[in-house]
Amino acid sequence: MSVKDFLVEVGCAELPPKALKGLSDAFIAGLISGLSAAGLSFKDVKAFTSPRRLAARVEGLATSQADSNIERTGPAVSAAFDKDGRPTPAALGFARSCGVELSLIEHAQKDGTEKLVFRAVKKGEETSTLLPGIVMSSLQKLPIPRKMRWGSTRDEFVRPVYWLVMLFGETVLETELFGIRSGRVTRGHRFQCDTPISIAHPSEYESLLLNTGFVIADYEQRKARVRELILEQGAKIQALVHIDEDLLEEVTSMVEWPVALTGKFDEHFLAVPAEALISSMKNHQKTFYVTDNKGKMLPNFIAVANIESKDPAQVIAGNERVIRPRLADAAFFFNSDRKTSLASRLPLLGNIVFQQQLGTVEQKSRRVAELSACIAECYGGDVDVSKRAALLAKCDLLTNMVSEFPELQGIMGSYYARHDGETEAVSLAITEQYLPKFAGDSLPSSLSGAVLAVAEKIDTICGLFAIGQPPTGSKDPFALRRAALGVLRILVEKSINLDLSSAINSSLRLYEQQGVVVASNTQADVLGFMLERFRAWYLGEGIKAEVFQSVMELKPTKPLDFANRVSAVNRFSQLSESASLSAANKRVSNILNKHLGVIPDTFDVSILIEPSEKVLAEKIIQLSAEVGPLFDNADYAIGLERLSVLRPFVDDFFENVLVMVDDAKLRDNRLALLNQLRLLFLRVADISCLHTN
Repeated sequence: MSVKDFLVEVGCAELPPKALKGLSDAFIAGLISGLSAAGLSFKDVKAFTSPRRLAARVEGLATSQADSNIERTGPAVSAAFDKDGRPTPAALGFARSCGVELSLIEHAQKDGTEKLVFRAVKKGEETSTLLPGIVMSSLQKLPIPRKMRWGSTRDEFVRPVYWLVMLFGETVLETELFGIRSGRVTRGHRFQCDTPISIAHPSEYESLLLNTGFVIADYEQRKARVRELILEQGAKIQALVHIDEDLLEEVTSMVEWPVALTGKFDEHFLAVPAEALISSMKNHQKTFYVTDNKGKMLPNFIAVANIESKDPAQVIAGNERVIRPRLADAAFFFNSDRKTSLASRLPLLGNIVFQQQLGTVEQKSRRVAELSACIAECYGGDVDVSKRAALLAKCDLLTNMVSEFPELQGIMGSYYARHDGETEAVSLAITEQYLPKFAGDSLPSSLSGAVLAVAEKIDTICGLFAIGQPPTGSKDPFALRRAALGVLRILVEKSINLDLSSAINSSLRLYEQQGVVVASNTQADVLGFMLERFRAWYLGEGIKAEVFQSVMELKPTKPLDFANRVSAVNRFSQLSESASLSAANKRVSNILNKHLGVIPDTFDVSILIEPSEKVLAEKIIQLSAEVGPLFDNADYAIGLERLSVLRPFVDDFFENVLVMVDDAKLRDNRLALLNQLRLLFLRVADISCLHTN
């Protein structure tokens, strides 16, 4: 089968930078899906995208669908013809449905019966006739929240479409999309290439745009070029360039021919917190900041232009002229905010609603302060620091700086707290209250920061569960799943042995004191929800679901203890004895669950008859004394390893001892023995969950 390359390019007005990469990825995915659904084979699909184009080149695309064999089975021959050999309505109807004369219908044996069979070869459609529909379908499925209309047409797309290239081999596929006739002519850079560019073959596309059109069409190549250019600029001034990957993506999506330039701003702006300057430069000017080799911010910035100017100094001056008032605004906000203390803003938080049924942000701050103090008191933290930090934590929401740069909440609060004379511990905790913000983010470095972050998240989770607004399906508007996972990470990775059940109860009591009606099942629901976050965590680390479930069956309320148990069970599951012991525990569990009577708390060694049960009893008594102190000290892994020696004795017991004998006293004693065996393992987890067969 012959193959050709196919090129499609949709030329538009400037596409939204933050959506550009996603639009390109979705377009490619749609093309691949459409080609596969049509049964068209191809070698590869390469994406091209820039601010003014979405494009793709399909390499080695088959010129037609493969021919397919058609076989349809009709009625039995005995029902297709009467006794005189004349065709019945069933035979004639089958022929009509196949679109042929009855004489072209064959006879064949099917399932031991001779039946009418229609066989034919369906010729595959030409690829050139299928491609316009596949392209249009892919474009219509792009994730575009709001589509635009332009001109007098009813066509809609993310931006107005100005040109369309559809080239299959060297032939233009004549079609019309969005009111634009397809052709072989593309356009280069808006300012540096003022002539149309004709494409003879899809393979020329990338090189023509690069060498003639001043467009780096490959997104990843352009991104790499932007990174290279800004690093070169940093090296010229002997500075370290800090590359924010999100900003790098956005800048790459704004330019077709990147040119990096270094500008300056007045040094007095460095008196403003660096985070504020960085946010201002990033959000308003899309520029990168630089530091010296000690991490001190320098009065320079690196901008990426979309043009190779004959007078770069003018471009730099223009950027400096625009960035100066932005930094002046940040300086003004910083200076004016410091005229009012954080503490004096606390009552004003009463004017901001946290959630309609849960009250104001001031009420939340006071609840979190009480909960933080409670947690700190129980786990060795500084009660006064935790409580003070919680009361001040949200006060920066009322500052000009945070109103302008919401991403600085907490950060600016810490600066203002230091200015107000608060301790370094309080200031640091205010900064760390929102950590971790995302998967893999850093955790609070201080105990007070960790306590505040945990209390803040638990308060939010408990409140929304209390009013019946837990996450449902994919909907989680308050990011409660992320908050719960953040609590678990802090408690486990910072080795804080907090009892979640106790903390949840304390939080719910504070809500009740505020007048919120809390359902009786809320505590259990919140605890189960939070512990369930461990499942995704451990699956992500390659730990099997049954290992997690074996611990989840016990619902240990201390996440640090939960994590220690999972680690121990995971290690135990890799021992050669684990499969047999988990199967035995499953068998014991089934026996005990089916027994309707009361099982004695302990077994009587003097009643035991069989050698196998006597030996097992002896081992259980011995190991109970051995592993009890280990489990009390949370040395679960060592304890389970010690218990693994029970395997041959348990196997021997089930091989030679009948548990459910007629003698009630003997039966109950054997059940008590098995119960003690099971309880030994239940000190750590329900290892019967490890048995999956």
